[in-house]
Formats: sequence, structure tokens, C-alpha cells
Amino acid sequence: MIKWDYVIPLCCLFDLLLFCMKVTICNLSHWYSNQGKEPLWVFRNFSLQIKTGEFAVLLGPSGCGKSTLLRILAGLLTPCAGEVKIEDQLPQLIQERKHIAWMAQNTALLPWKDVAQNIALAQQINPQNGRITLNIDELLALVGLQEYAHAFPFMLSGGMQQRVQLAKVMANNPSVLLLDELTTGLDVSVQAGVLDLVRELQEQLHIAMVVVSHDLGVIRLLAGRTMVMKDGQVVESGLTDQVLEDPHHPYTQLLVASMT
Repeated sequence: MIKWDYVIPLCCLFDLLLFCMKVTICNLSHWYSNQGKEPLWVFRNFSLQIKTGEFAVLLGPSGCGKSTLLRILAGLLTPCAGEVKIEDQLPQLIQERKHIAWMAQNTALLPWKDVAQNIALAQQINPQNGRITLNIDELLALVGLQEYAHAFPFMLSGGMQQRVQLAKVMANNPSVLLLDELTTGLDVSVQAGVLDLVRELQEQLHIAMVVVSHDLGVIRLLAGRTMVMKDGQVVESGLTDQVLEDPHHPYTQLLVASMT
């Protein structure tokens, strides 16, 4: 258990809470061209709202549009139609202020830099003018790696590398955190520690987190709300325990049965 009152100074915690944001998706449609044939649809009139401080999971098989949605939320991809707003602003405008952080499936740590240097790089590339951020020591404490500041990535386990990546994405004090298949490639024995850390971060900082996953174990441990996606639509949404224990939609029933 992390000693939060020691790790985060009161002024930083206030600043983190001040910028918490909700996510609103309205009539989103996105497709890819298909060499003159019928376009390949990802979403059709897709709508969704993620409340401030909510921990939401998008559940579904590969190819259902989960990662594409994360890219749109991160402001890295412009949808073909519809509207995405984060606290009533476009993702691209929010992203310019670095209020959105996206943690991709791979850790993307530079092997020639130590842990502290990898984390510092995020703040060097994206300096925050006039905005409170945590320093390197505070970020290391945030993820429980105070003793590994000068270790290089090859010296760390997969779980520890994920903790470094979490410190990197928290370096610029995001208001919305997007997590893509958080435990991919990790041994089962180390997954729980990473998931516990993410849950503690969300509960303490009260930021909106959107997690893409197809792993029921991850979903059970993390999410307050689970949204099941199929063919670019949310076919079922509700409290995680309700969705997994008593699924209503036929596709959700099939999906849960195949994963248990």
C-alpha cells in the first residue's frame, strides 16, 4: 500500500483534482476506405458518456473498435463524423494542454536511459507552463519505485517496466488516462500488483480512466462500469459485477461464457 499523504503534496493533489474531466461521445461514426468497395465501418452513430472520476472498461474482441476509440479520445485520430468532447472541449485542444495521457500496449522505454531519465523525458518533451506537476522523486514514489531511479529497463521485470510507464503517463498531470490492454505480456503473478497500483491511483486522484481489455480478470479487479462493444456499438453497459454475473445481451452472454 502506498502512503499517499507522503507521496503527493497537498497543492499537487488539489491541482490534480481540479482538472478532472468527463468524456462525452455523441453520434460518432468512423470508417476506412476499402479500395472503391463498401467502406470498412468501425463505428456507426456511437454515443457514450464517461463521468468525471469514473473507471470504465471497454470489453470486446480484437477488431471491435476499442483501440480506435482510444486513439480518437487521445486526439490522435479525427473521426469521420460525430463529436467527441472532453469537458466540452475537443480532444485535440485538450491534448495540446497534455490533459490526456495514453498508455499503449508496449512500454516504449528507452533502453539507454535509466528509470528517472525515462520519466523525465515525458516532462522535457511536453513542458507544462504554469501547471503543477510532480517531480521525479514524487513520481517514483507514486509507483513504488523509489529505489530504482538509476536502474536501466533491462534490469527491471515486466511489471516494474509497466510501473515506470505509468509514472511517465502521470508525469504531466493528466485529467484523463487511457489504458490499452494494460497487462499484455505480463505473467499472471505480476499482473495483480500492476492492477492494484492503477486502482489506487484512480481512487486517490479521482481522474477518469478508460481501459481497453479482453481479460475478465482485469475487468473484475478494476472497473466500476463495463461497456461491451460489438460491431462499433456498446451492446451492454452497467456495473461490472452485474454485466459479468448476469449478462443480458446475447453477445455479452457468449463473450462471458467464452472467457470463463
